[in-house]
Amino acid sequence: MGNNDAAKFMKKAIRLSIANVEKGNGGPFGAIVVKDGKVIARGVNNVTSTNDPTAHAEVVAIRKACKVLKTYQLTGCEIYTSCEPCPMCLAAIYWARPDKIFFAGSKEDAAAIDFDDKLIYEEIAKPIAQRKILTQQLLRDEALEAFRKWSESPNKIEY
Repeated sequence: MGNNDAAKFMKKAIRLSIANVEKGNGGPFGAIVVKDGKVIARGVNNVTSTNDPTAHAEVVAIRKACKVLKTYQLTGCEIYTSCEPCPMCLAAIYWARPDKIFFAGSKEDAAAIDFDDKLIYEEIAKPIAQRKILTQQLLRDEALEAFRKWSESPNKIEY
């Protein structure tokens, strides 16, 4: 795919982000998923309109694309997002396994308007006992039963 096509798709993601602000549905973020040169899914930030802190544009677009393709992986797809993905969205993108990620605005641009992911990046790097939100491991041995059953299951679908 050439730079002209990439720019065309990025403009679509940016237009979604602008329209989302104008409609008041959530933050200024838009994303699209493209496969074989065609837009198969769109997403905008719906955090405040749906009361769902995970309803970021990239996550919404990934969920829709997976439904369209009837798969849990986006192999052969590209994701275009109006801003550099936050840690949650970047993780979701990696789990979805697209071929490429393109973004427009940077995480610094987002931080300048109070969408700052710095705290999350810092918290991830800290030992569990030093994190701001109490995080404590409980009942590990009991939880490992599910892992044992998974590793032995002949019906598992690995991803």
